[in-house]
Amino acid sequence: MRHRHPQVVSGGDDESVIDVPFLLSQLGGVARGVTLQALGCSRSRLGSEVRAGRIVRVRPGVFASLHAPDEVVCAAAHGGALSCASSLDAMGVWTLEPPTQVHVWMGLGGRGHHPQSCGCVSHFTPGHMRIGLAPIELALVHAFVCYGAEFFFAAFESAWNKRILSAGARASVRDSLPATARWLVDFARADADSGLESLVRLRLHLIGIRVRTQVTIEGVGRVDFVIEGRVILEADGRENHAGSVQRHRDLVRDAAASDLGFETLRFDYAMILYSWDVVVAAVRAAIARSRS
Repeated sequence: MRHRHPQVVSGGDDESVIDVPFLLSQLGGVARGVTLQALGCSRSRLGSEVRAGRIVRVRPGVFASLHAPDEVVCAAAHGGALSCASSLDAMGVWTLEPPTQVHVWMGLGGRGHHPQSCGCVSHFTPGHMRIGLAPIELALVHAFVCYGAEFFFAAFESAWNKRILSAGARASVRDSLPATARWLVDFARADADSGLESLVRLRLHLIGIRVRTQVTIEGVGRVDFVIEGRVILEADGRENHAGSVQRHRDLVRDAAASDLGFETLRFDYAMILYSWDVVVAAVRAAIARSRS
């Protein structure tokens, strides 16, 4: 995160007093007291801000703004940084399933401050841990460990598409994965429009079906996938294509594609996730028809 210079307000005489809530917001909502002190906030100043209700003392030596995300504050209270699926979700990265537990990066030998009954998931891996959000590359590696290849791959392509995953970060992720999983990074692309599309492409690849993605067909528009040159596959996400207007547009596109000699297969979120065998059967039958 790129931080602005601390905002100051006029104090008495020549003294300038840092706006502590603003500074915390620029640090991601939470920070250690030593970090704030290094930026000019005295311990007495922090204490007065807490007593005035302008900031919150999460635990001794750790402070949060009033508007800090709950999960980030929870991770800081536990002694670490939000990571894995929790961090990816907070960053707006597509996740195959919403996190049901708070995932906390504790560094390699961090000391937890939470009760064992809290239900959080702790990750003890090397690195310089700063409370707040774990680095995107670390969150992705933790997600691979916790949720597996499909979850990781969809999140990786989503983060890349959102331009929050630099070339250096992608290389770091690849190096941190088991050798048998590094091909997932090599197979990934930056132009995946949704995690669902990423999942479909990965699954089809694993059963030997090659696809062209994000193809523009004159008279039809851009489609998710083209298989064998004549089969269009559209993956309708959980938030898309629910309304009658969009449904009408999809039917018009499908009719235009049929007029050009294409067969369109359209699958929704639930079918792709929970009835994949039905999807595969339909795709293989359409491929067979395109070859006849």
